[in-house]
Amino acid sequence: MSYLQDNKPITITKLIAMHSEGEKIAVLTAYDSTMSALLNRCGVEVILVCDSLGNVVQGHRSTTPVTIEEMAYHTECVARANHHAFLIADLPFASYGDPIQALDSAATLMRAGADMVKLEGGDWQVDIIRYLVERSVPVC
Repeated sequence: MSYLQDNKPITITKLIAMHSEGEKIAVLTAYDSTMSALLNRCGVEVILVCDSLGNVVQGHRSTTPVTIEEMAYHTECVARANHHAFLIADLPFASYGDPIQALDSAATLMRAGADMVKLEGGDWQVDIIRYLVERSVPVC
């Protein structure tokens, strides 16, 4: 629980070190600045701004209606109160159909405060992931 002793921002390097040392890493979801502030105060290492905000916040039956603009808005809200956690934001449905669109969407979320973007898919996403990583976009 050394993370409670300082308030330095968590980095990918720190997360890798924690993993290799067998430390547990807390990853929790936030959609707004209030939850972000609370998670920071508790020392949570990773905050995920998830497209599940479509269900949880917006009342949709699925995440499909969530747009990149909505994800950017919620990422900005979370980022404003985040001073410690590593911030990951979901690329929503249909925002990474090709490498160019994926880069544009990832840039939007990173400008909003994300440290990394998350996308879903299988081996068919390898070309998009490679394209993003080659352009310095951290992806999970």
